[in-house]
Amino acid sequence: MQRSGRMKKELEMLSKSPPYGISCWSKDERIDLLQAQILGGEGTPYHNGIFTLEIQIPERYPFEPPKVRFVTPIYHPNIDTGGRICLDTLKMPPKGAWKPCLNISTVLTSIQLLMAEPNPEDPLMADISNEYKYNKTLYVENAKQWTKNHAIEKNVSEENPVKAKSITDTGVKRTQPMCDVTNKKARDS
Repeated sequence: MQRSGRMKKELEMLSKSPPYGISCWSKDERIDLLQAQILGGEGTPYHNGIFTLEIQIPERYPFEPPKVRFVTPIYHPNIDTGGRICLDTLKMPPKGAWKPCLNISTVLTSIQLLMAEPNPEDPLMADISNEYKYNKTLYVENAKQWTKNHAIEKNVSEENPVKAKSITDTGVKRTQPMCDVTNKKARDS
């Protein structure tokens, strides 16, 4: 019962005032399965990419963290090829930092920050972590190529054909979810 009420409030909050560059919605009208999209940040190798994530809400939520994974392939030291994410806010203490006061918005913002600032000291992908630490130029090139191949334009609409639509943004045509992942209202305020 607690999960249901909390999720309704969180989804309403995410709908009315999503964090910049993030959108989230329930999948198939279920409160235990969500889908989110994060816009790759400017100045990162993920810029202009739209990354889809799947979020499973456990029965004991908020006392247990959600299970989050990337559906869109991403080249990142803390995210493996299965989309699993190494992030302390997604783990229970003592090794993790999950607290019941955290929410889906906080989790998605933390993932967005991790995309911008990888943690090579706690990697899931040792080879990408070494590349990040010792040959950052190559890491950036590879991450940009993966973004181009998997998270830009046609690839996004194939992942999520129901939610996607084509828009023109600064003269560049790309696919974006129907929710405004750029959170234009907040940016224009």
